[in-house]
Amino acid sequence: MEPLTFKAFIGNYVFLPEKDWEEILRYLEALSVKKGELLLKEGQICNYVYFLEKGLLRFSMLKHGEYVTKFFTEAPYAFTSQYSFSNRLPSRENIEALEDSGMWRISYEDSNALFRLESWNTFVRKLIQEVQFFTELILEEAQNETAEERYAKLLQYRPGLVQRVAQKHLASYLGVTPQSLSRIRTKIQKPS
Repeated sequence: MEPLTFKAFIGNYVFLPEKDWEEILRYLEALSVKKGELLLKEGQICNYVYFLEKGLLRFSMLKHGEYVTKFFTEAPYAFTSQYSFSNRLPSRENIEALEDSGMWRISYEDSNALFRLESWNTFVRKLIQEVQFFTELILEEAQNETAEERYAKLLQYRPGLVQRVAQKHLASYLGVTPQSLSRIRTKIQKPS
């Protein structure tokens, strides 16, 4: 793994002077997670902000005795359990690797130390805004669209994700049973 992917990712949000990147590099720690491993377990405090360079993650939470998929994070993207990380409180969610994944992480303390850099400060602020936008969009879609409409959107905008995620996790994300998702898939695949 090369942290240059993370450098380019930050550069999508803010101008990153080389001296700032060198400072950020000092705090980066490489991490590999095997498929099925939990990066964060509900009840733990999230102590890191991560950059997923390779792989796929599932965020889930316990609801009515079952783990329900909140969303998926595909590489390349930065992530954390925002509520837990920011407030230093136990997480309400699990973060699970759905594939062998490679990432970089920065601790809570080191991330705070980097706020002295204007580029890091601006990057984090813009990333949080983007994540809040995506979260609101997911909630709005869940409330206003059928599972079939949401699945059709996934096929259109994230077809690779549909191929990579187990049907039970996709069904959970869409709020339906795996059997209902099978019917939706069959209906969408049949020409009208």
